[in-house]
Amino acid sequence: MTAVNDASHEDLDAGDAPEPHWPIVLTMLALGGLYMALPESLLLGPRGLQLAFVCVMLIPSLFALRIGHHEAHRRMGFLTLGILTLSMVVSLVRLVHALPMHTETPMQLLRSAVALWTSNVLVFAQWYWRLDAGGPFERGRTLGHKDGAFLFPQMTMSEDARRLAGEENWAPTFVDYLFLAFNTSTAFSPTDTLVLTRWSKVLMMIQSLISLAVIVLLAGRVVNIF
Repeated sequence: MTAVNDASHEDLDAGDAPEPHWPIVLTMLALGGLYMALPESLLLGPRGLQLAFVCVMLIPSLFALRIGHHEAHRRMGFLTLGILTLSMVVSLVRLVHALPMHTETPMQLLRSAVALWTSNVLVFAQWYWRLDAGGPFERGRTLGHKDGAFLFPQMTMSEDARRLAGEENWAPTFVDYLFLAFNTSTAFSPTDTLVLTRWSKVLMMIQSLISLAVIVLLAGRVVNIF
């Protein structure tokens, strides 16, 4: 009986992953809302289209999660995130292009810069959360987290230190990836977390580049106007 119990703790079913998905739902809705804060000239499609798309996609995605169709849930999540990422990049390109033309007011530029910078953090936090170590369901198969694209501080602790800290079965959740994305957009580096794989390094370079464009080119331009 002990061996059976140990085995069940060592290899959890993906559907039993303890990580909640409600932060992802809120993040998706927040991205749709942030997109609506942009001027009409920066939008990809009618205002509210992205938020409506998110709401429509969330319904079957959450239903698939509830009934255990994890692959369908995963693919719909990637599709939704891909569309939101594309919308953010298109809006950023249009905003940079509009700067020398002075088609937007200083307040519109500032509001757009804040919305795009925040969207950048939320978008890449989701990419890291969805891709690291095979995604949340794969990470939920085993207790603890010992391998992945990112080396979190808890992963470098000894077993005794983790046990004393009550983190012997520690695994990253969305908050950890949000913190990672926030640091990347502010300090242009992962700070306390090491980046191990090539795909994660490429994503972090793209995120840093977008953040740099928003902060230096857009926010700096607004300050000069004022």
